[in-house]
Amino acid sequence: MSLSPSVPVLPDLRQIQIVEWLTTLSNTPTLPTTLRPASTDASFRRYFRIDTPAGGTLLVMDAPPPQEDVRSFIEIGALFCGVGLSVPAVLAQDVERGFLLLSDLGNTTYLQQLNSEGSSFENAHKLYMDAIDALVLLQTKSQPNVLPEYDRAFLSRELQIFSEWYLGKHLQATLSDQQSNDLNKVFDAILANNLAQPQVFIHRDYHSRNLMLLPEGNPGVLNFQGALYGPISYDIVSLLHDVYIQWDEDQVLDWMIRYWERSKRAGLPVAPDIDTFYRDFEYMGLQRYLKILGLFARLHHRDGKEAYLKDIPVVMDYLRKTTLRYRELIPLVRMLDKLQDKTVQVGYTF
Repeated sequence: MSLSPSVPVLPDLRQIQIVEWLTTLSNTPTLPTTLRPASTDASFRRYFRIDTPAGGTLLVMDAPPPQEDVRSFIEIGALFCGVGLSVPAVLAQDVERGFLLLSDLGNTTYLQQLNSEGSSFENAHKLYMDAIDALVLLQTKSQPNVLPEYDRAFLSRELQIFSEWYLGKHLQATLSDQQSNDLNKVFDAILANNLAQPQVFIHRDYHSRNLMLLPEGNPGVLNFQGALYGPISYDIVSLLHDVYIQWDEDQVLDWMIRYWERSKRAGLPVAPDIDTFYRDFEYMGLQRYLKILGLFARLHHRDGKEAYLKDIPVVMDYLRKTTLRYRELIPLVRMLDKLQDKTVQVGYTF
């Protein structure tokens, strides 16, 4: 999700209902005629910005039932706020209709700041270290039986999105028995690693579009309603192998090591040596890349959101570099290269 100014559009039924709802909120006065689009995201949710009589702005989340349920945003937002993260405050709610009035964390995402004219590496480094510190803080407050588990069934369902939507729908591929067998072996290797990792609270989309630049208390954290209890390397992969901005591998390794060092000092159960943690990072990343390929294909073919297709090459680049480093993952890139008519160059290290 990117909170940025948008061109006004004609009101629809839900927008009319939002305006009517806002007029009933005497404790949080707004100027309903100033309601304008702020953003959309990959789900059915959308956001509006609205002015207040005091001269500030607030956000309205429109999360239409039954596709969306704002209760998870409310509950997880309270959880994340309680551990010390900067998240939007819920000022008013209509759970049945899926409306929330939220504090406004501003217009500037990490991605916009990183891509802005005059942005320097020193500025980027500070932002990433702030994000790493916030992530470590979240993970140190983790407890089981608070968030749903990112278990084998959940991870497997995400991998099947890749099979169904990227391979089946996007590439129009029908796998041979050998290809299906090879793919299942790769899936098993990924899941074995993922499930062996220590479990913590995970945001699940901890990246530059969901982190906001704040005057203090960076980063502001958005889009956390899908948080789970899962593998410890997941969110650092989301941050450093971001689909929307790519960094040199040496820089990624530097930030990953800094995260690992901070995690160890904080008492988090990361792997005791950096080589093992890097393997965990890569295997978790591969699960995420496969899921994203499936999701982006589904957004295009099912939902008509073709803009996500332009980000597939970055995801595929991450995937290829990872698979080519591990013998047991090589069948995946060979299969994809055959389906996409490319030549594989094996360069594994493990």
